[in-house]
Amino acid sequence: MSGLVVVGVDGSASSLSAVEAAAREARWRGAGLRLVHAFIWPAMHVPLSRSPLGPPEGGLRNMVERLLAEAEERARTVAPDVDVSRAVVTGEPLTVLEAQSRAAELVVVGSRGMGSFVGLMVGSTAVHLAAHGQCPVLVVREQGQSTGPIVVGVDGSSAGAGAVDFAFAEAALRGLGIVALHAWTTWNAPMPAPQDEAMPYANEPEALAAREGRLLHEALAGHQERYPGVSVKHEVVHGGTREALIEASRTAQLLVVGARGRGGFAGLLLGSVSQAMLHHAHCPVAVVRSPDNSR
Repeated sequence: MSGLVVVGVDGSASSLSAVEAAAREARWRGAGLRLVHAFIWPAMHVPLSRSPLGPPEGGLRNMVERLLAEAEERARTVAPDVDVSRAVVTGEPLTVLEAQSRAAELVVVGSRGMGSFVGLMVGSTAVHLAAHGQCPVLVVREQGQSTGPIVVGVDGSSAGAGAVDFAFAEAALRGLGIVALHAWTTWNAPMPAPQDEAMPYANEPEALAAREGRLLHEALAGHQERYPGVSVKHEVVHGGTREALIEASRTAQLLVVGARGRGGFAGLLLGSVSQAMLHHAHCPVAVVRSPDNSR
């Protein structure tokens, strides 16, 4: 066994869905599974043991052990052969899971936890980890289509290269094909040299479309040779990136995006496209930071 998949557990329905997804990931990877609960109450000096007047099974410590036991049972129903461990770490969830990500190859979280407000579509823990985690982060929003492909958003940037690498490796693990989607508009496409020097800003739409198709092909170069068993469909869409990826997620098993892409502002750890996917995608979303910004 090699590698480690970490999943955040807080007892919510969302985190139990994340546990199931994490158990499958650990099984595919031949990795161990670590169930992590961030135990904030000791830092607040709250008594952890049961009250003398309460039932024997009462108390915060017993409550945590019960929710972890439930999570482990859920994981074993999905992947009975996976090595499962538990960790109760004192601290705030964002800090605890970010620290856990340093030793993991993947961190899995639910889109909403126990502290989420009604109507909030994705929790702060998921957004924070996608921006600051030291490994790829899988956010389980809705269950994807069981027979769907992996959709990866490709923009040709160095920051997005990690997402392409992750998508191919994940497709090989799952035995799936990939839809490599690149969306462009005249506003976000790099302008090629003008064909008519008298009209320096004029380019035929066909020329832009052809250039964007080449960009997609170049971004995928070498991956199909490394993963010959993964079928790839190239999809170039003239339209908004967010809208195209959200629509593609309807029939996907997993959506993979980079944390930042072309046009991202320096210092902005999580781009607008990846944030939009975390809020609106119709399947689980993997956010992959570029090698320059992660471990």
